[in-house]
Amino acid sequence: MGHRRFSVGISLIAVLLMALTPFTSRAQELPPHLIQTVTEQDIYEGMRSLGYLKTPLLDEEDCDGAYENVRDCIVRIQMGKAHGSGIVWDLTDERIVIVTNRHVLDYWKDENGYVHFPQGYDVDAGVIGVSEQYDIGFVGVDCGQFTYKELQEIRCARVDEDALAGLKQGDPIFLVDSGSMDSEEGYYKGTVRDAYRYIEDLDGYMVYGSCFARAGMSGGGTFDGRGHLIGMTTAGTLQNEFASVPVQHLQAAYEEVVSEGQ
Repeated sequence: MGHRRFSVGISLIAVLLMALTPFTSRAQELPPHLIQTVTEQDIYEGMRSLGYLKTPLLDEEDCDGAYENVRDCIVRIQMGKAHGSGIVWDLTDERIVIVTNRHVLDYWKDENGYVHFPQGYDVDAGVIGVSEQYDIGFVGVDCGQFTYKELQEIRCARVDEDALAGLKQGDPIFLVDSGSMDSEEGYYKGTVRDAYRYIEDLDGYMVYGSCFARAGMSGGGTFDGRGHLIGMTTAGTLQNEFASVPVQHLQAAYEEVVSEGQ
């Protein structure tokens, strides 16, 4: 019995040695850990897919604070000496899609048209198309004109159709001006009178309210107090009235003009 226990003990030791030897050998043969590298393209694509390139929202209404969050999504569409405004609507692999008024693009010519971004970039662009139903058109900017580091600075407007539906008379809004060659960009605070009113002169339903508006603001953004894009500034009067194309019409035009053609 003593000999048998000894034999079993020897066998267990042998098994343990056999089990340990290959493990030690494999551990010695493993290559060193590789350090993973992340490119600027990886960072940009990750930020875009996670929604980090959309303008941030405030928890509470504050037009001054919201303006600081959204100012980078408003661009100037320059056409010779004339200019209008535009909103960065979508970011794709190949291009930056900008929405503006169709009547702004009536002045567009490829030979003297370009887009000025608030980050300081002046870049070539081209008209993608215009809506037959709404006073809406789209301009495309080739992403190849930017480095990926620069693309990380571009901001896309935050869209939520429910934000417009929830607006009531007297709620605060603000309009963003893209600026011109001679003046800095700015914004103007106002209030809603009607979130969805038919305006005969414009032949359509508009966001209607009280706010200062001036030439060159057509195609710019109309935002609520938290920073949601609720419409695109389209017209104004000397009585400080404004009318903006509602965000749901912008979405419908995008699907009509841009999405179907991709």
